[in-house]
Amino acid sequence: MNGQFFNLQSTESQQLYEDLLTITGSLSRLFAESENPFLYYRAAENIFCKAFDAENLSRSDVSADASKNGLGIGLKTFLYNNGRTFQKVAEFNRELQEFKDLEGLDLIIKISEMRNERIRMTKRAFGLNEMIYHLVTRSKNQMQLFEEPMTEIDLDSIRIDKSNSNKNTIKFRDRYNEYSFSLSKSTLLKRFITIEEQSLRKFEVHIYEDPFDFLLRSKKELVEETNTIVPEELDYVILPLYSPSTGEVEEKSGLNAWNAAPRKKGGPPRHYNEVYIIVPTWIHEEKPDFFNFHKGMNPKDLPPFQVKLPNKKKITIKLAQQGGKALSSNPLTALGEWILRDVLNIPPRTLVTRSMLNIIGIDSVKLSKVSETEFLLDFMETGSYEEFEQRFLETNN
Repeated sequence: MNGQFFNLQSTESQQLYEDLLTITGSLSRLFAESENPFLYYRAAENIFCKAFDAENLSRSDVSADASKNGLGIGLKTFLYNNGRTFQKVAEFNRELQEFKDLEGLDLIIKISEMRNERIRMTKRAFGLNEMIYHLVTRSKNQMQLFEEPMTEIDLDSIRIDKSNSNKNTIKFRDRYNEYSFSLSKSTLLKRFITIEEQSLRKFEVHIYEDPFDFLLRSKKELVEETNTIVPEELDYVILPLYSPSTGEVEEKSGLNAWNAAPRKKGGPPRHYNEVYIIVPTWIHEEKPDFFNFHKGMNPKDLPPFQVKLPNKKKITIKLAQQGGKALSSNPLTALGEWILRDVLNIPPRTLVTRSMLNIIGIDSVKLSKVSETEFLLDFMETGSYEEFEQRFLETNN
């Protein structure tokens, strides 16, 4: 098995990782009676990032859960079973319109293209050079670690396994891996080969018969720990990369603002990197302190702020247009250069469509407020803005 990340980490970090996994697994009877250690996937992500000082990417809906030194890492934990299990690697429920009329090989090619583009987009957006899977398998009182490359699906070598496919599942393979696509759940699974002899590390996990007794005995330390200052969760908004009123990326606004009429009649066309992100009016009405924009204000009177992008670069952003209904960058082309060229990877003066966003599985961004002058931007999966709006308005009205 490929150990290009774990084997390059310090002995201290490797041991800390093993210890944290062992301790967490030892409390499994808080959740189940199985002899297989329980490990919630969010806990696995946090443990990995703490032990190896990696950046946690789970706040963004992309193909990597962590990154370090230009390497993207997809983290997975599952039961060992026979060492040849299928595990989910991508969901396409919200992008059904992109392939609902396709069948057989045409369908699998489309799904594979979408999967590949999501991997590429993740690499471009976060400045990654390579992608791997880091796996934690679990069996009776034991955990094992494996790694393997996260390869794109080779379109030219795809072959459907008709003998093992049925009306609900299409199984196929390329030159590298085996896959299974669930038609009912629009979910892509990959077979992970985790042969015990090729594990990077194997260690025992003693599961406490009574984890509650352990917690009670640790009560004093736990109380002292919870009395320390815990950072508050950052306030945030989710903004659509399309028009909320039409559900489409309009041809002359938003990500296609460059295609609008020249600012002056007979003047030069707008720069091909000119874009803006829509700020729906209700956000200012319901969260006026987020941008410090109140009814009747002129956006020009507000100072710009710094936004840290997923690739760690910072750009200057400001509220723009009447009613503060847009976020644009300074210089005006900086945001478009990143979204259109680096992330979407499209040629200049190519119209962005909703279908393009569906293919990469991203149609909105999350803007988190660190301070009045500093924000973080992350990608959100298709449908996130609608869920945010519905949840917020139902909760606060």
